[in-house]
Order: sequence, then structure tokens, then C-alpha cells
Amino acid sequence: MPRVLMYSTAVCPYCVRAEQLLRRKGVSEIEKVRVDLEPARREEMMERTGRRTVPQIFIDDFHVGGCDDLYELDHQGRLDALLKP
Repeated sequence: MPRVLMYSTAVCPYCVRAEQLLRRKGVSEIEKVRVDLEPARREEMMERTGRRTVPQIFIDDFHVGGCDDLYELDHQGRLDALLKP
């Protein structure tokens, strides 16, 4: 299974929706980076993605984007291929 990293905050309904989809797809481990607790990590996220909002999701080194981007990848049938071991 590829490494899944999600930049998130404590109260974020989009983070919850994204995690639910990933869990349904069989992802058992999601490395979560809480940018509300670690401001330096928010800077890191913004440098890596050019975005300020959470979630920001990476599958291995591929930047998926946010929750809507994740669902769109799934709708296009491309998410399963990214999640294959």
C-alpha cells in the first residue's frame, strides 16, 4: 500500500470525508499532519502545494489536492490505481 499523507486540522468536515473515502478504498494507515497544532507544518504544506486549505492529500509523492480532488479522482476511476501496492 502506498504512503498516504494528509495535512488536516482538528475540526474539518472535508478532512473527515476524505479519510472516509480512503478507508473505504482499503487504506488502513493515513499519516496525518495537524497544521493547527504545528504552524511550521502549515508553511511546509503551503510550500509543497501552493494551497492554504485542508485537507491536502499526498499518495506517495503525488499531490492529489483536497477532498473534492480526491472524490474527482475516484469518479474518474483513477484513485484505485494510485492506491495499489
